[in-house]
Amino acid sequence: MMNFFRALTILVILLFTTDSQIQLFSQTSKERPNVIIIYTDDQGTLDAKCYGSKDLVTPAHDKLANTGIRFTQMYSPSAICSASRAGMLTGRFPARAGVPGNVSSHPGKSGMPKEEITIAEMLKSAGYTTGHVGKWHLGYTPETMPNGQGFDSSYGHMGGCIDNYSHFFYWVPPNRHDLWRDGKEIWEDGAYFGNSMVREAKAFIDRSKTSGNPFFLYWAINWPHYPLQGTDKWRSYYENAKLPHPRNKYAAFVSSMDEIIGEVVDHLEKEQLRENTIVILQSDHGHSTESRTFGGGGNAGPYRGAKGCLFEGGIRVPSIISWPGGLPKGEVRAQMATGCDWLPTLSDLCDVPLPKRKLDGKSLSRVLRAKEEPSPHKSFYWQLGNQWAVREGAWKLLGNPKDNSNKAPIKNTDKIFLANLEKEVSEMDNLAEKYPETVKRLKSLREEFLKGMEKN
Repeated sequence: MMNFFRALTILVILLFTTDSQIQLFSQTSKERPNVIIIYTDDQGTLDAKCYGSKDLVTPAHDKLANTGIRFTQMYSPSAICSASRAGMLTGRFPARAGVPGNVSSHPGKSGMPKEEITIAEMLKSAGYTTGHVGKWHLGYTPETMPNGQGFDSSYGHMGGCIDNYSHFFYWVPPNRHDLWRDGKEIWEDGAYFGNSMVREAKAFIDRSKTSGNPFFLYWAINWPHYPLQGTDKWRSYYENAKLPHPRNKYAAFVSSMDEIIGEVVDHLEKEQLRENTIVILQSDHGHSTESRTFGGGGNAGPYRGAKGCLFEGGIRVPSIISWPGGLPKGEVRAQMATGCDWLPTLSDLCDVPLPKRKLDGKSLSRVLRAKEEPSPHKSFYWQLGNQWAVREGAWKLLGNPKDNSNKAPIKNTDKIFLANLEKEVSEMDNLAEKYPETVKRLKSLREEFLKGMEKN
């Protein structure tokens, strides 16, 4: 009799359950995807074979593109390291996130305010295990290091870069050791940092799989940022390929980076996690032309600019998202998108609530699922020191521009520089005098962005 009443109760529930309720149940019970963001450092706009590079070997990049979606108009939040990372991790303009430029690479110096809400904190609130591997460069105090910003575990360096064997920061005195695990200094003298990052990424994945929780790994690879320390394998390869200096040194580091990315993606496949893992691979900004990279090596193709400036070569970056179990494969998106968009996009894809904050990024989930969807951005704004840029449609207005690619001199008349990216992606001709009304409109749009910055 008890079994009869139990069966009758279940039947009644099913009869009165609506389709929407069944759909809601299936959504909430569905396993959430894992997430890995691989944030490369100083990688040029076209520096992967899948972006048209004919002299680079990048099978891991190409594989992710073939199993996912490749963006051709993805913009970094800034053209400098710390600001770009703050914008990506918070979904906010870097200045709104409290990081308008680079933060200090020395212990005891703070960085991104603890009050900011990161992707790690957003996903952690939904039950994700969160981990950081690699570069941080967003603060060097306990509350602004990774464990204070939503990461359960952290392994890597807190400053802008390290020597990959001694793990010392040599570029701004005093020289100092910079390798940390969960806020405590550790020593691994002589260990190649690329191999160590792979070890740590695999271990984090394995621990997370054992726990049964979905995971978020922020793997901030400090490559191909200087020092250009590619492996013997790839240095020999490009020497034999007769690539000129400094492209050969840069190329060896790009392929060394690609190889370690491939090792971690292969590990996901081995552990049968690949289908339900979102992998985002993106550069923090354009390639470096600093003397520490021998004046260049990266390739922005037709785009003017490089790291540290707001011409296209400084902020248009390679960007791929691959989720075999949830998104189209082998597709390209030409819509304008930004690094600030990843936080709201992951909120949608992972079905977790957005932080209750003013966000500047917008979800790309519709664009990812349908190539005909328009960009969620009608316009966007960048600020770096006294440089600024605003884009609306094809029009882009720059104030006080710099050209670190040295493709052309900046003239006195170029302090206000107008370009039309549909007609000329190279940004070589200043159209400001020809289209004064467009300049006026974009300047007004910039003022609106600046006023909006006051709102948190």
